[in-house]
Amino acid sequence: MAALSSNLLFIAFILYLVSILFYGGSIKEKKDLNGKRETNKWGKIAVSLTIIGFIAQLGYFITRWIAAGHAPVSNMFEFTTFFGMALVGAFIVIYFIYRTTLLGLFTMPVALLVIAYASMFPREITPLIPALQSYWLHIHVTTAAMGEAILAISFAAGLIYLVKAIDQSKRSKKTFWLEAIMFSLVTVLGFVAVSTIFSAADYHEEFSWVDKHDNEAALDYSMPALIGPHEGQLLTEDGFSPLVSVPAIINAKKLNTVLWSLIGGIVLYAIIRLILRKRISAALKPLVKNIKLDFVDEISYRSVLIGFPVFTLGALIFAMIWAHMAWSRFWGWDPKEVWALITWLFYAAFLHLRLSKGWHGEKSAWLAVVGFVIIMFNLVAVNLVIAGLHSYAGS
Repeated sequence: MAALSSNLLFIAFILYLVSILFYGGSIKEKKDLNGKRETNKWGKIAVSLTIIGFIAQLGYFITRWIAAGHAPVSNMFEFTTFFGMALVGAFIVIYFIYRTTLLGLFTMPVALLVIAYASMFPREITPLIPALQSYWLHIHVTTAAMGEAILAISFAAGLIYLVKAIDQSKRSKKTFWLEAIMFSLVTVLGFVAVSTIFSAADYHEEFSWVDKHDNEAALDYSMPALIGPHEGQLLTEDGFSPLVSVPAIINAKKLNTVLWSLIGGIVLYAIIRLILRKRISAALKPLVKNIKLDFVDEISYRSVLIGFPVFTLGALIFAMIWAHMAWSRFWGWDPKEVWALITWLFYAAFLHLRLSKGWHGEKSAWLAVVGFVIIMFNLVAVNLVIAGLHSYAGS
């Protein structure tokens, strides 16, 4: 059953990848006699591949659930793949409402990056720790992921808006920050590339270190240790001596992985720029020349309007119920809890500024993009680097 689950996920990944090519060929939409958008044959193929891929990934989720005996959302691999699936599902729903395939051209690469990012984590099925043995875990995590996925659609729409609206003919603060977003996406690819290279080389280092409770423990590295653990001693012969050590509250191994991802991202971004001979955002601009700004602005706003209450239920209300059952308190200022609250406050401010202050158009698009950056920081940095009650998710 586990093998079938892995094969279904791989099939979904390939179908999503192929669909991007057809989304690229579908950007010239036509209209019927009533003025309603009509998807061309390229777009129909792209959407069909996306739906088939989503069904395959749903099959992965169900078969892994059967094999594990619990909902597969208990570690980074499982949660992130579910997040990617929820993102694709949210796009499919939005597509059938607005009938625009351009959104797929920007959404599906993000979903692919999320799934590729997940594939770099251990994918073995493991028993749940006692704190996770509750049906509220399934409710809390799946609802939170679905809320974040719907909010991610607002990011894709906001990115389309900014690529269309910002003048790429001259350098400015806007072009700098827009390109910084593109660099962040490339960095995820850098993580996948670096992880694949060191995994193929079967790289391994072992350290002894002292944790925050002053207990000596062992720690395995799968990449050269640029950043070492607290009071760490290298046990592997001919291993790489760390350049710096970090306090015990920081997960040194995961921070080291993030640093290598940045290095990989910088190298990959430099290669892309050499090939394109221009900013990535400038290279994407011809793809959005026929899109109406008001149209993508509406998609971005509606996505937040739907995603915000779903996220509120999953990441705050259901999370507090589960926290009370697992740890006998509703709130404990754990890093993951704090960033969930920060995310909630940001999108609450987004809706307030949109409805009360008239922040439409470009301002709203920037907020949608920043909101997704906060979500990804919560997924990557908080899970992987900062030690807390949710640290089990980083393994």
